[in-house]
Amino acid sequence: MFKKRFMDQRIGVLMGGLSSEREVSLKSGEAISAALSRLGYQQIPIDVDRDIALTLRREEIDVAFIALHGRYGEDGAIQGLLEVMQIPYTGSKITASAIAMDKIRSHDVFKAHQLPCPATHILEKKMAEDFQISQLPFGLPVVVKPISEGSSIGVSIVKSANEIDNALKLSFQFGSKCMIQNYISGMEVHVGILDKEALGAIEVKSKGEFYDYSAKYVPGMSMHIFPAPLPSLEYQKALDLGLKAHQALDCSAYSRVDLLIDSEMKAYILEVNTLPGMTETSLMPEIARECGIDFDTLVELILEKARTAYGETS
Repeated sequence: MFKKRFMDQRIGVLMGGLSSEREVSLKSGEAISAALSRLGYQQIPIDVDRDIALTLRREEIDVAFIALHGRYGEDGAIQGLLEVMQIPYTGSKITASAIAMDKIRSHDVFKAHQLPCPATHILEKKMAEDFQISQLPFGLPVVVKPISEGSSIGVSIVKSANEIDNALKLSFQFGSKCMIQNYISGMEVHVGILDKEALGAIEVKSKGEFYDYSAKYVPGMSMHIFPAPLPSLEYQKALDLGLKAHQALDCSAYSRVDLLIDSEMKAYILEVNTLPGMTETSLMPEIARECGIDFDTLVELILEKARTAYGETS
């Protein structure tokens, strides 16, 4: 039974934004707005720009449902603004959001908690000109990815030495550092976390080389299998690892944890998404639905966990 503590308040659905994931965010926001309307809430769709503080005041927003993805929305920036303005908001608080978005920092936290991650090398743009594959403590193939982008934007799989320059050039379009990781061949598994519980794990089989942008958001470009076809013990281990990763970063409300599981059934953490996609092809709603939680209920559960000013929940 929901308390429905925001039923009589103006809910700003923050979407769009300034990141490379703007189009996906608009789709997430539109789906959330529609769900809130069906549930009887007073929702105000807001396309976030640099005047967002003025918009929030003008629209007299009482609570923010954050449907942003990527920079300025998923990295603690909007969360900090909302806390200054003392507007309750959905999702994780400032620090957890910032660390989860920074792949270097989150990797360090996972390692500090003795959670398994792929072998990793960090490369700065100023050192890229002299970089050689032979400098890595692991061999090809490798995965090259930006530090603070989501939706697999800027990610490349490098199978030969002559591919590294283009991969680095692409990654450095999104920042001055990139992460190079040992490529792990295996099952791509995603764990949905809701209110301190691992709901379930889903396998994704991409038509492309990996679960890239098109596989995530273009219908028909990937196949989803729920529950992930793992032996019962390994399935539970995946759920436990996902929850541990969520907790290690001090995330709250909900998240989606991305794992790789190799042929020997060893799982590796890739990242934690503190504001996972809420589109028609998104994994978090699908996991919830397979666990008996329809989309509208999921949206309401997330709303009910909205954080009040200074990171408190009431």
